Amino acid sequence: MTGADDSVLLRYQRQTAFRELGCGGQRRLLESGVLIVGMGGLGSWAAELLARAGVGLLRLVDDDKVELTNIHRQSLYDEADAAAGRQKVVVAAERLKKINSAVVVEPVVARLDADNVQTLARGVHLILDGTDNFATRFLINDYAVKARLPWVFAGVVRGEGQVMTIIPGRTACLRCIYDSPPPAELELRAGNAGVLPTAVAAIASIQAGEALKILAGRSDAVSPHLLRLDLWYNRVQRIDASAAREDCPCCGKGCFEFLEPGRRS
Repeated sequence: MTGADDSVLLRYQRQTAFRELGCGGQRRLLESGVLIVGMGGLGSWAAELLARAGVGLLRLVDDDKVELTNIHRQSLYDEADAAAGRQKVVVAAERLKKINSAVVVEPVVARLDADNVQTLARGVHLILDGTDNFATRFLINDYAVKARLPWVFAGVVRGEGQVMTIIPGRTACLRCIYDSPPPAELELRAGNAGVLPTAVAAIASIQAGEALKILAGRSDAVSPHLLRLDLWYNRVQRIDASAAREDCPCCGKGCFEFLEPGRRS
């Protein structure tokens, strides 16, 4: 390792010193691409961690603008962004480039749907879930399973969060655990149930950590569980997600109805 390699890797010395990652894993990160769907609480924290870690390409997809109520839990935005009503992905791209100018950041003002998911996921190695609804997550799951693309599911509400890493062909998929999305009117979200910023940051850190394992070529270290954490009452629950269900409508039977053209998530 000489010349340009040394200079590029120098900034990551405290990371590559962790032997489970090492210089080989770091080079893989530098050559990796991630699609982050949703740049709210989870997406903003995870994007920042991946940028700092040196993931080469971050494609950010969201159609929301910054609001004052976002700032308590969404790390990349401030009061001026909210006052101006700026697009989240545009602000996030600016901040991430200041954190790591070598990272390619592609902001896309859009809502992920069945018509654009293939285009938006082109050329990436992993999808990271920063959404706040199960309909979009089931769309991501259908696409990821069909395309054999790893993705990391996560969700946070109140003081609780959950994370699950899906590697198609090896682990359970989201529909192995949840057969169908809950009715939209019954879904708990930050707006109707509240959310703690500490819970968001903790779950996003685990989510980004799972992504780094896969991108660095260390998928052997990925968690085989759906992990549920209650950050308020300090409770942990693990649900086995190591094997797919044979009767799963998605990975078991190959039914990808959430990819039907024109379907809105």
